[in-house]
Amino acid sequence: MRRWLSGIVLMLLLGGCASMAPPEPAEPATGNVPGSVTEVLDESMALLMERGYVIRHADADLGRIEAVLGRWPGYRIRLEVRSAERGSRVEMTAQRGGYPLPSDLLEPWLMTLRSRLGSGL
Repeated sequence: MRRWLSGIVLMLLLGGCASMAPPEPAEPATGNVPGSVTEVLDESMALLMERGYVIRHADADLGRIEAVLGRWPGYRIRLEVRSAERGSRVEMTAQRGGYPLPSDLLEPWLMTLRSRLGSGL
C-alpha cells in the first residue's frame, strides 16, 4: 500500500514540475510609425506614463524602453525602436504575471501611438 501511495505522490510531484516550465516567448507586435526614434521614444514614454506605467529603463542610444505596471497581476512592457525607411520601426512585447501576451493585444497600443505621432504611414 505504501509503495502505491508513494508512486502516486511521486507522479504528482513530477507532473507539477513539468507544468512549471518557463513560458514560450511571444512574437513581438511590430509596426512602422511616423517620426524619428527620439520622437517615438518620447511619445511612447508619455503614453505609458499616462496609462499608469513606471518607466524602469529608457535608453535613447539603444532605442529601448522597459516599463512596469504595479497592479496585479503585474504587467511589463518592452519597446524597441529603430530607424526605418519612412519614420521608425517599433517592436513591442508585453508580459502579464510573467507570461507573454499575444501580439494582437498590443496592436491597439501601436495604433494609438501612430495616431499621436501624426499621419499614418
